[in-house]
Amino acid sequence: MKRRDFITTTTAITATTLLSGCNRKIDEYRSITTSKRVKTKIKLATSWPAKFPIMGEGVEYFADNVKAMSGGDIEIKIYSKNTLVPALGVFDATSAGQIDAFHSGPYYWKGKNSAFSLFSGYPFGQINSELSAWFMFGGGYELWRELYARYNLYPLLGGNTSVQMGGWFKKPIDSVEDLKGLKMRIPGLGGEVLAKMGVNPILLPAGEIGLALERGVLDATEWVGPALDIKMGFHKVAPYYYSGWHEPGSTLELTFNKRKWDKLPSEHKAIITIASQEMHSRMSFDFQAKNAEAISELEKYNIKIRKFSPNIMRVAKQKFDKVIEELSTQNRDFAKVYKSASTFLDKQKKWSDVGLKNYLDIRTILSQ
Repeated sequence: MKRRDFITTTTAITATTLLSGCNRKIDEYRSITTSKRVKTKIKLATSWPAKFPIMGEGVEYFADNVKAMSGGDIEIKIYSKNTLVPALGVFDATSAGQIDAFHSGPYYWKGKNSAFSLFSGYPFGQINSELSAWFMFGGGYELWRELYARYNLYPLLGGNTSVQMGGWFKKPIDSVEDLKGLKMRIPGLGGEVLAKMGVNPILLPAGEIGLALERGVLDATEWVGPALDIKMGFHKVAPYYYSGWHEPGSTLELTFNKRKWDKLPSEHKAIITIASQEMHSRMSFDFQAKNAEAISELEKYNIKIRKFSPNIMRVAKQKFDKVIEELSTQNRDFAKVYKSASTFLDKQKKWSDVGLKNYLDIRTILSQ
């Protein structure tokens, strides 16, 4: 054999051998990665009815997104309120490991720890963007997870309603005196503030509010904003609709059983976290878009959209300060969380006023 033919033949044999070896390695790798793929199934209960606009739809979108991002390895089964556990039983069920996760609102659990209500936001506090910034860059997430860990829970941001309306009333509210004796559905710190102003706050689930208004069990109610409120039919019973102050940007939560969360593969945690952040943004934008549509629709029903008087708001702020003082004295957790949130808000106010507020003022002037 000639030297040149020998080299060519040897090179070809070597290349074939190497290629064959590489193919075997790839096949082995594929076999290993396929056998090591972990399937995760999650039972997630919500506090909302099935197919509930924005919030319920947002959770379904999240579950579909997680399944797609994981290539089908993570399957989330959603149980709407009362199908697996009661609407307001999701916290305890997840804590005990009866279900894996839930979607709801932190202020519903203030009976467990008054500090939890602050994670939803608070009267005269942060708007959506400020509250989300506090969670992600101001220490809010760390505090939230520290306190929820005591209940074997791990929370993620699960949406924001943006500013909520101040409520539907059967009669106009022109003074503090008009509030006294009213039976009103309102949760959280807003309810505690109004209680100090003479209102009787009542917490009812969504499905019972309309009937309670019709039968006189309630004189007024707040819910969320125009997009959801109009679907509840409150405008048919209580025609006076007031701008909000008590929930300037309410956080919703996607909370997991902590032991379940800790056992998830790191890539599954990453997928769920990214999908939850996307859901948080998407739900906020969905509220913005649909509330704008609903406000125009309410004009057809001759609904009187009003603002509370400056005096009512000044009294409400005084009562709010009193509530904060009392709860901070009673609960170190509350004092710690409120200090963190309010300190962060103080830093945000200047920018929000210089940037957003001034621009909104300009836009209003130019549209007149």
